[in-house]
Formats: sequence, C-alpha cells, structure tokens
Amino acid sequence: MPEEVLFKSESIQSREEIASYLRTIAGKLDEGDAITLTSGSESVSMEPPAHPTFEVKAEREGPTDAPGELSIEFELEWDENGGDGSERTGQLEIE
Repeated sequence: MPEEVLFKSESIQSREEIASYLRTIAGKLDEGDAITLTSGSESVSMEPPAHPTFEVKAEREGPTDAPGELSIEFELEWDENGGDGSERTGQLEIE
C-alpha cells in the first residue's frame, strides 16, 4: 500500500522539549481530543479512535561493524474508515 506523508517535522530538540510535546499528546489522548500538528504553514489535525494500534520500535541503522544511528519510534495507527485496532500482543512495559 503506498504511503502519503501528510505532515513531517524533524529538528534537534532537548530531551525536556521532547517530553513536553509527548505530554501534550498524552493529554490530548486522555481527553479524546484531536491532535493538531503545526510547523510553519503546514498543519494537520487527526482524531485517533479510542483503541488505535500503538507501535513502539527501537532501531539501529548503519553498518554492523561501525557506529550507526539509534532511534526510538512511537506510532499510533488506525483505519480511516473508523475501525479501532483489534490486534493485541504482549503487554508493553517502559522502564
């Protein structure tokens, strides 16, 4: 299935600034509100359903014998037609 990027923002931020963004998103999810992302003239608003699929991924990219790039990705995913995610796997723990 082809992917269409509706919004993208990438910038270097402090850990505290990133935590603030994540707290804002968490508050919107708790309240059941839409999440609006804005950067410059770009903006998109999305309304996650009550039970979206939540994907967490830790990755290392680069050569196996040299330093690479590490990342942690958090993703909420749901069907545009309004269906909630129904697939459940093992319970995620973050320490």
